[in-house]
Amino acid sequence: MNQNDYFQEDDNFSTALTQRTEELYRVPNLPLDADGCIEALVLPLRDLVIFPHMVTPVFVARESSLLAIQEAHDSDRTVIGLTQRDPDLEEPGPEDFLAIGVELAVGRLLAMPDGSSSALVQGRRRVEIIEFTNLTPVIRVRARVIAEPTTADRTTQALMRSALDLFERCVQLDRSIPEEAHLFAMNISEPGWLADMIATAVSINLNERQTLLLMGEPRQRLQRINQLLAQEVDVLELEDEIHSRVQSEVDRSQREFYLREQMKAIQSELGEGDVWTRDVIELRQKVEKAGLPEQARTTAFKELERLSQMPPMAPEVGIIRTYVDWILELPWTTASPDNLDVKHAARVLDRDHYGLKKAKERILEYIAVRSLKPKKERQPILCFVGPPGTGKTSLGRSIADALGRKFVRVSLGGVRDEAEIRGHRRTYIGALPGRVIQTMKRAGTANPLFMLDEIDKLGSDFRGDPSSALLEVLDPEQNHAFSDHYLELDFDLSKVMFITTANTLATIPPALLDRLEVIEFPGYIEEEKLIISNRYLIPRQIEEAGIEDIGLRFTTQALQRIAREYTYEAGVRNLEREIGRICRKVARWKAEGKRYPTSITPVMVQKFLGPQQFFQSEAERADEVGVATSLAWTENGGEIMPVEVAIFDGKGGMQMTGQIGEIMQESGQAALTYIKSRAAILGIDFEIFERMDIHVHMPEGAIPKDGPSAGITLATALISALTGRPVFKEIGMTGEITLRGRILPIGGVREKVLAAHRAGLKVVLLPEKNMKDLVDVPKRVREDMKVIPVQHTDQVIELAIAPEVMVDPPRPRRRPGPEEQPDLDDEE
Repeated sequence: MNQNDYFQEDDNFSTALTQRTEELYRVPNLPLDADGCIEALVLPLRDLVIFPHMVTPVFVARESSLLAIQEAHDSDRTVIGLTQRDPDLEEPGPEDFLAIGVELAVGRLLAMPDGSSSALVQGRRRVEIIEFTNLTPVIRVRARVIAEPTTADRTTQALMRSALDLFERCVQLDRSIPEEAHLFAMNISEPGWLADMIATAVSINLNERQTLLLMGEPRQRLQRINQLLAQEVDVLELEDEIHSRVQSEVDRSQREFYLREQMKAIQSELGEGDVWTRDVIELRQKVEKAGLPEQARTTAFKELERLSQMPPMAPEVGIIRTYVDWILELPWTTASPDNLDVKHAARVLDRDHYGLKKAKERILEYIAVRSLKPKKERQPILCFVGPPGTGKTSLGRSIADALGRKFVRVSLGGVRDEAEIRGHRRTYIGALPGRVIQTMKRAGTANPLFMLDEIDKLGSDFRGDPSSALLEVLDPEQNHAFSDHYLELDFDLSKVMFITTANTLATIPPALLDRLEVIEFPGYIEEEKLIISNRYLIPRQIEEAGIEDIGLRFTTQALQRIAREYTYEAGVRNLEREIGRICRKVARWKAEGKRYPTSITPVMVQKFLGPQQFFQSEAERADEVGVATSLAWTENGGEIMPVEVAIFDGKGGMQMTGQIGEIMQESGQAALTYIKSRAAILGIDFEIFERMDIHVHMPEGAIPKDGPSAGITLATALISALTGRPVFKEIGMTGEITLRGRILPIGGVREKVLAAHRAGLKVVLLPEKNMKDLVDVPKRVREDMKVIPVQHTDQVIELAIAPEVMVDPPRPRRRPGPEEQPDLDDEE
């Protein structure tokens, strides 16, 4: 009989199941022999553990198992169910079964659709296998029945109550366990039966079930059941919490969806339309009217299509909306007209800045070329290099004003992350474009004047090298298609006029420096500072102090004193601060009703600003032996620097002090070697170099000094000290010396000549190849001083050192002869 035939004989499944269960109860247990044992057929169980008193279906496919069930059913006898240790074994032997089994009552076999058979079985008693009496064609064993107590002591009752409480919680949390299971468990009084019933009802893995089956002591089984139930309750409570949270989210989403659908219906009835759909339509219209390039337009429409298909509360909505807004707000094609009037530009630049001839000429050349060829798109990429306070950034503003362009500025000082330039990719939360694209959005035009300030102070670390990212920005061959990581669209920067500023070129990478047209901003000389003060600084500080009506003015001598004694800089920032201090003090006197000056004199400068802060080097007051005046360049302008030489008995060494750098020390060695090679001509005893020490010192030892330009000064001071002939006090000199005495050109001529003039020197010895640099020196200075070109050190000696000996030249002590050596034995 198959399964369908079976159910056709009954009204429904419940009736059939009840009938099959009643058949099981009618099967009697096997009688015990004299030893309390039974002998029965074996039903091997693969991955199933059946406990006593429990009814469960088994699925049978092996021929031997079918024979055992059929024979037991026909003879109305029970079988012994043995669980295999390894469920995958097809032909298990005696050693492959657990030592404890269960006597089973077996019902009729039913054929299943997959070809296997099923039977309903009921566990009766635990049995311990004693021996296998037959292995083929079916397994037969002899087993001893394990008797279990039916009563419980106090400890066992406590374990039973605890198990029932935990099982009740499991039934409440686990939807797969029917509530009737708890009621059934409550009516079980035997401890072993209760443990077996709970083990059958709860989801326990196969290994734990086998362990419970092997436990013969009911109390031990109950203890293990309590542990397993406690673990199961913890897992079920966590599952319930997760399910409740998920259900809450689902309910909220469904509620929002329902409310939004209602809102749509209401808006549709009122003729207002959906707000979300209306926003997407408005964005689409903006994209159509924006006049975007083809690539940007295609990308914007693609993103809007994605946006329209998303629910309004989707996480990506804000990301896409922000991205589309960035595309719409960038000036892809909007450009301001350039004012290409060269004369107008010249007036604006001269109005705002004094001097800076090279920078102004380069800008006027650019404007002139643009006026002759308006369609020329290639923009200059300039780099203004100079000390702080020399007007680099403010000149950029004036250039933008002269051209009629929008001025935008980005400070790169301390930037270490490449993403600051190129932006972050949109995969990151809170991603934004880099500073270049952000600044272009702020400019609002495609052709602003873009100033990259402090480009020499870029850093680099594990986040990347920002200077490398700037290579594309500042390359005219590449910046027409600049790609930002956030936009991932080509943005045209070829119409932008880039100007960078730096204090030094030493820290700018060579690849980046190669793309820049460098324009140097030299420090202002004193004459220029006076003019800048009168034109710009004093009027601005008077206005800020609110004393325009008193006619305050500064005398030339007062400004000179402020610049010389209270500031030490290449620019004019500190000069303006000191002028501002004086103006504020005058404003205070006026506000307090006191008498205030209208003309600032040198005496009043000291009264307002206090004691002198800086002291300038002065020319020597008399011709001296071993002292020569060198001319030096610093960031703050030129300086005169005396070189002092002392010679004394020693071992022929030379030391140089005054925080002198390696290059200058090498110049000193070169000068000494030249003097040694010319010792006979110069009238110097060569033994001096072997038996006397030379000490060269440059005062102001706290200030580092380096460079080759003091070479001829070192040679002059050394020759003067070695010959006893003085150096003329009114002569200053600069130039690099070679071993053959030739004089090579140096830098900083303008600053050095002006420093000599300021110190009161009358003659300057300059390398002949540097005479061309005098064009940058004011005419008045050239007229007041005599600048003599020199090619060789012989010329310097003739011009700078007096022919007469002022002091006796140094002489090494005469070494005593052998006959003059004292006889120590005679003395004793």
